[in-house]
Amino acid sequence: MPNQDSTTTALAVGDKWADEVLARRNLARQSRAAALAAHPQRLELAMKISVAAAPVAEAALQTAGFLVAAGDSWFDYPLHDVLKLLEDEHGYSTESAAHRGDPMESIAFQDGQRDKLSRCVDKVKAHGVIPKAVLLSGGGDDIAGKEFGMLLNNAMSPNAGWNDEIVEGVLNQRILIAYKFMIAFINSLCQKDLGQILPILVHGYDYPVPDGRGFLGGWPFPGPWLEPGFNEKLFSNLAKNAGLMHDIIERFNQMLSKLAQDPAFVNVHYVDLRNTLSTDLNNDAYQDWWANELHPTKKGFQAVTNKFADALKTL
Repeated sequence: MPNQDSTTTALAVGDKWADEVLARRNLARQSRAAALAAHPQRLELAMKISVAAAPVAEAALQTAGFLVAAGDSWFDYPLHDVLKLLEDEHGYSTESAAHRGDPMESIAFQDGQRDKLSRCVDKVKAHGVIPKAVLLSGGGDDIAGKEFGMLLNNAMSPNAGWNDEIVEGVLNQRILIAYKFMIAFINSLCQKDLGQILPILVHGYDYPVPDGRGFLGGWPFPGPWLEPGFNEKLFSNLAKNAGLMHDIIERFNQMLSKLAQDPAFVNVHYVDLRNTLSTDLNNDAYQDWWANELHPTKKGFQAVTNKFADALKTL
């Protein structure tokens, strides 16, 4: 019977997938154990576990600290992202509200991630500890995507390149305001729920190469997010387009760096990720670091995550 055949196939493939996932998981567990063994500030928590029809048992949890997070795909990406690597290679425990594809505007002004972030805090509180920090990633999806071309003046125009007025509005009004509202919410939530304000880490990404590569090559998967906008405005030189992306990422980072210096947000720490990933176009060397237009490879995510880990050690 066809249904029986499909069920049999699903069971076989599912079993194979489970083996593959567990193999990767075991490697990650070994990496986490090694990171914890070398970490100078690891915590050891004793927990009592009660199981029905069994005596109370004790279990030990080792962690470099608990983190809660909200944001976009840099915190929520298949197989490898900053949060997964903070867990697997640096020994942290994370609870995350992040959702790939969410612009900073929706993170801040829609209820989904805010509600989930509160739930994340509850999960950490259940361990009887306070999170070490809140990690916040956002803004890339407010710039990239189907509206990206609107930021550019046509290549044939006498003022070709970024439309400064529009870029200014997106960066220093839309995204900056969303960050301020989200940070204010996080601070209030932590003060009321935990009795203290936590450090918040933010970042401004690194310089991407707008080469037309989407997730797993693009259609039917997401992306590309940048090249179509450049093509729409007749920008066809990859090196020049990469230079334009360098410029807008500079502006983005300057905006966040300035935000972290605001006296109203003294608990905000800006993590500078610029020049972490290669943009070398020779022989496509940058592709060792960038999996597509917006997301690093595993090697790239590891390099980025190391900078987050270094920042966390200073808290």
